[in-house]
Amino acid sequence: MGLLSVLKQSNVIYVIFGITFLTSGLIINFFQCLLYFGLRPFSIYLYRKINCYLCYSLYCQLVFVPEWWSELDIVLYMNKDDVEKFRKNHKYILMNHRYEIDWLCGWIICERTGVLGNCKAYVKKSLQYVPILGWAWRFAGYIFMERNWEKDKEVITSQIKELVNYPDSISLLLCAEGTRFTTEKLEASQKFAQKANLPILNYHLTPRTKGFVASLPHMRGKISDIYDMQLQFKSDDPVKPTLTNLLQGKRITAYICLFRIPLEEVPEDEKGAEEWLHKHYEKKDRMAESFEQTGDFFELSGVPKLEKITLKRRYNSLVNIIFWAVVVNAPILYYLIIILLSGSIIYFSIGASSIFLICLLLQRMIGMSKISKSSSYGTDDKKLK
Repeated sequence: MGLLSVLKQSNVIYVIFGITFLTSGLIINFFQCLLYFGLRPFSIYLYRKINCYLCYSLYCQLVFVPEWWSELDIVLYMNKDDVEKFRKNHKYILMNHRYEIDWLCGWIICERTGVLGNCKAYVKKSLQYVPILGWAWRFAGYIFMERNWEKDKEVITSQIKELVNYPDSISLLLCAEGTRFTTEKLEASQKFAQKANLPILNYHLTPRTKGFVASLPHMRGKISDIYDMQLQFKSDDPVKPTLTNLLQGKRITAYICLFRIPLEEVPEDEKGAEEWLHKHYEKKDRMAESFEQTGDFFELSGVPKLEKITLKRRYNSLVNIIFWAVVVNAPILYYLIIILLSGSIIYFSIGASSIFLICLLLQRMIGMSKISKSSSYGTDDKKLK
């Protein structure tokens, strides 16, 4: 085992990374708050421009883990002509929600195309109260859903009207399944689909159509394309796609099929849009089934084969994490040395307790991504309606 492998297993490295991310995150949140109340009322354009860079600096630290620490390998199937459109234009992304790190894989694609800072998504409202990421998302204009349709419809309308007027390219992510895939949720989803005479899926949950349909009228004329992102990991890979394995530096291979769908192909009427989404998820299910059986998205799915392309890693996330590691940890190390030299048990205890709390908070944040900790939303018929 080499020195780098030993370091990747070291708790000291986790502590350093945790201190760096949490401290820098709070610093970024502080400046976001100042800008939100001090600049936004006078220039929403300038606020969005600056906040994009703040969000980028925060998200980059998380992207560093799969990009440089574990060197996650991405096998991407995409039309080369669509890459530039993905980079330059506002886009609406549909993605399956099956793995602990699916969101990180999406962020990697956005980072490699230079649009990470303006990533947006539909997320649970409770997440806006989570320090650092939740607060950053609140300042960044994420769409927070209460799972109360009357309230959610108003939020979707107002937020999308704002997002489509951003000065730079935004990426709005919708996981239409509404919750992360589990076997229990799949069984409930299939029962509901059978009762409602909807397509029965084996690798996805039945998509919830309300949010998708309510979003469309406010996107037309502003967002020209939907991008479908189908993410799969090989089920026989001994290294499972978890955040813990990424932090331990274990290499994982992700397979992504990303194709563009002109928004004009989606019917404008509600019923037609609902039917389109259900048919689209049938297609996604065939792709997932084909991949599970053959290791290829296209062989059994009937979907036209896309070429395999490479989006090169950028050094931004590496430089960003080094910058924050120095800025945050250099003064902390200085004060720790002073505390040790002082011989004060009280000061030493305070320092040790602070490190322990940081480790605890980091573990809590990692736990939020675990499938076993996902919400129970979608496990009964009432919630699926």
